[in-house]
Amino acid sequence: MPKEVLFEKQHAAVWVHTLFTEFDTSLFISGKHFRLYEKLGAKIIEVNNTKGVFFGVWAPNAQQVSVVGNFNEWNKNTHKLYKRLDQSGIWEGFIPHLNKGELYKYAIKGFDGSAIEKGDPFARKWEHPPQTASIVWDTAYEWKDKSWLKKRPKVNALNQPVSVYELHLGSWQRDPSNPDRVLTYKEIANTLVPYVLEMGFTHVEFMPIMEYPYFPSWGYQITGYFAASSRHGTPQELMYLIEQLHKSNIGVILDWVPSHFPGDAHGLYKFDGTHLFEHADMRKGFHPDWKSYIFNYDRNEVRSFLVSNALYWIDQFHADGLRVDAVASMLYFDFSRKKEDAGTNAFGGRENLGAIEFLKDLNTAIQENYEGVLTIAEESSTYPGVTHPVKDGGLGFSMKWMMGWMNDTLRYFKHDPIDRKYYHHQLTFSITYAFTEHFMMPFSHDEVVHGKSSMIYKMPGDEWQKFANLRVLYTYLFTQPGSKLLFMGNEIAQNSEWNFTRSLDWDLLKYPPHQGLQITVKALNHLYRTEPALYANNYSYESFEWINADDEQHSVYIYIRRGLKAKDTLIVVLNLTPVYRENYRVGLPFKAKWKEIFNTDATEFFGSGKVKDHAYITEHVACHYREYSINMDLPPLGAVVLKTT
Repeated sequence: MPKEVLFEKQHAAVWVHTLFTEFDTSLFISGKHFRLYEKLGAKIIEVNNTKGVFFGVWAPNAQQVSVVGNFNEWNKNTHKLYKRLDQSGIWEGFIPHLNKGELYKYAIKGFDGSAIEKGDPFARKWEHPPQTASIVWDTAYEWKDKSWLKKRPKVNALNQPVSVYELHLGSWQRDPSNPDRVLTYKEIANTLVPYVLEMGFTHVEFMPIMEYPYFPSWGYQITGYFAASSRHGTPQELMYLIEQLHKSNIGVILDWVPSHFPGDAHGLYKFDGTHLFEHADMRKGFHPDWKSYIFNYDRNEVRSFLVSNALYWIDQFHADGLRVDAVASMLYFDFSRKKEDAGTNAFGGRENLGAIEFLKDLNTAIQENYEGVLTIAEESSTYPGVTHPVKDGGLGFSMKWMMGWMNDTLRYFKHDPIDRKYYHHQLTFSITYAFTEHFMMPFSHDEVVHGKSSMIYKMPGDEWQKFANLRVLYTYLFTQPGSKLLFMGNEIAQNSEWNFTRSLDWDLLKYPPHQGLQITVKALNHLYRTEPALYANNYSYESFEWINADDEQHSVYIYIRRGLKAKDTLIVVLNLTPVYRENYRVGLPFKAKWKEIFNTDATEFFGSGKVKDHAYITEHVACHYREYSINMDLPPLGAVVLKTT
């Protein structure tokens, strides 16, 4: 550009400036630019010794893009951006003398001449809903979690215990003096960190904390993909919360929603007057269940946007994992649609090939750049190889939610114990496929809303039986192969369904059965973390063996969990009826002295106290096709874990 033109532009309201190189452009339009947050959005920088803000936005079909805000009285004619003279479709420019905290939007003249005002897809901060402006902000923070990041690859390894506490920041706990007020990130840190540490969970999972306009969506309808929700404070305050968790050796997993987004006027929908981020074919671009729009994964720039967003939360916020929401809806065009209402791929198939490519790119990029960071698929279909390496044809996820196990298990436990013998193999079936993927076993928020009832009221029987059932259910969870997830409130037997508008009912802990269940979960986390048989071989067939899977008449299940050493071996015995079974013979894998190391019927758990303190001496009596066995008493609706002494 000639010097006189440059001089003229630098005395205009918007200066010519770019952060993009030709290499950036080529990566972006090929779908391989995974650091777009360093190039687009509002950046507080200095140009020619002048401080101000650089703006960059992708709007290839727009006729004009301006920055509007309080600084120019929202006048769309004063601060027009320059469109790059390449194929990127990016508009950019530097506005001198703007500062951190400025409100702004992009005023866009759409492809069809329509006047549109949009928030910045790359904004680091947004106004508190229902206000919709973006805010000039940064993610500067002096992190003090280096020691955690150094050991994260080992902590997140597949041969380590992963026990996740899932929570919704707006309702885990609220201001006791003003129950309508949600707590800030810093306030949450003060109580959440010691609680999770005391309970023994290894990780927390935050339901989406990206900016979202509609509170009842729980965060799953996102407009600000690069912004921490302003409902709880600034990005730096969220960083503080994550840092405090890391200082206590607690990993942080973020719910992430690359599957769909809402149609709010200030969001991504029809961003430049065209279907830019979403697929233009509504058979592929609209989700009928959620009334939201599906990303166009066939578009390279959209894949760059999404992978960049994933890396942003890992890079800038030190997230230790992403739980990717609604993966099945991404993989198949006919998800939740009739066949005749669904689109197809170029070969006439139902698979969304662009989404598959995106998920492979996502997992490859994370694994190549951040050792030890987990990606967890919330995926309910039978798509093969979700957790298999990309090089072997898989999607490359670290783990996958075991939805079939969860559904079968809850269905079984809802039955009255007298009828459970008719449904015995609902609990044994999951082992037939338990090692086909790296499974996480979830009792998540989805199971305690929309009329499904709370966990405690899924259980049959009187009060004592309900709590006994729940204790044995959680023991079954913690002693099966796979990592674990428990939604907030499940550990205290929240009576009511989860209500996102109020705090959990912490007052329930005044009552012994609720307190006993909380102590049970704490003890199970301790058992899980200290017994290698429960995690060291988690995803291998060698880690699990049935001793007796066929005693449907008594609803008794007996299985072995194996670690890497014989001395780590555990025997788990479940009695899923309220009958106290004396002198029940249990076949054993080898001769040894066996002792109860866990019993759900202990009085501190609100059990009846039928616990054995003495060791069991192995007898040379054949049972369950094994040479040795013991005679033991089985507590009613109880679980017992045995280990050699």
